[in-house]
Amino acid sequence: MPTTVKIKIDDLPLLRAELDTLYAQKTQIQLAQWALQLAEHTLAAVGYDTKAEPVLEAGFAVNRQWQKGAARMFDVRQAGFRVHRLAKACADPATQAALRAAGQAVGTGHMREYAMVAADYAIKAINLKYPGDRAAIKAEREWQITTLHAMAGGPAPGGSPPCPKQTFK
Repeated sequence: MPTTVKIKIDDLPLLRAELDTLYAQKTQIQLAQWALQLAEHTLAAVGYDTKAEPVLEAGFAVNRQWQKGAARMFDVRQAGFRVHRLAKACADPATQAALRAAGQAVGTGHMREYAMVAADYAIKAINLKYPGDRAAIKAEREWQITTLHAMAGGPAPGGSPPCPKQTFK
């Protein structure tokens, strides 16, 4: 069953549907790994230094511990809440959306659907950073699809290797 968009975004529905189909084929651990890549990618796209923020570093670490069975669900949820508090305090809308993507990514250990919510927040960050830029939206969704497809270790759609970073304009 397809996931629903929970936030208002300007998107490309066919690409989101492709991502959603791929998402349904992944394990929760694969989604958690991908969501953390997505969070770092999205924060970099808005110019946010993840290494400079201890709350993010700690949240990402808790998610990675959960992936190994070394963190409780309570710890994952609390780490996600701390990242969301960081987002709430942010004045820049694009950075706030990117931090929300990171909060959802951290929480993917709690609920797998948070990976898709993180992907949608990444689109919202792009919408805010590059208003009306459909090419930027397309590039972001294609990055998401390519990197999630690579989580299984197979070739990327179209046979090309995934790009580790996507740059806009």
